[in-house]
Amino acid sequence: MGNRCCRRDPGRKVQETKDRERGKKLRDKHHKKRVQAARKIQAWWRGNLVRRTLLVAALRAWIIQCWWRTVLHRKHQKLQQSLLRTYVIQEQSAVKLQSWVRMKQCRQCYCQICDALCVFQPPDSSLVFQNKDTLQVQCGALFKQPEFHIEILSV
Repeated sequence: MGNRCCRRDPGRKVQETKDRERGKKLRDKHHKKRVQAARKIQAWWRGNLVRRTLLVAALRAWIIQCWWRTVLHRKHQKLQQSLLRTYVIQEQSAVKLQSWVRMKQCRQCYCQICDALCVFQPPDSSLVFQNKDTLQVQCGALFKQPEFHIEILSV
C-alpha cells in the first residue's frame, strides 16, 4: 500500500472530517450522559446527607422533647404531692378540731348533769320517782366528781 501522505484523496478528507464530527458528537453525547449520571449520583448523595442531617436533628429534638415532658411530669407530680399533703394536713386538722369541739360539748353536758344531780340530790343519796302512785323506782347511784391522781417521779 502506498504512503498516505503522498496520496491525497479529497473525498477521504471529507469522510474523515465527518467521522471526526460524528465522533465528537458521540463523545459530547457520551460526556453529557456521564455528566447527567454524575449529577444524579451527586444529587442522591446530597439527598442522603440532608436526610441524615434531618434525621439527626429530629432525633435530637425528640430527645429534648422527651426530657422536657419528663421535667413537666415531675413538676406536675411534685405539685400534686404538695397539694395532697396540704389537703391531708387540713383534713387532719379539721378532724382534730371537730373532735375537740365534740369532747368539749360532751364534757360541758356531763358537768351540767353532775352539777344538776348534786343540787337536786337528797341527803340519803337516793332518788325516788313516782308515776301515778303505782310505780316506785329507786336509784341508788352516787355521782361523784372525777378524781385525779398525779404522781411526780424524779429520775
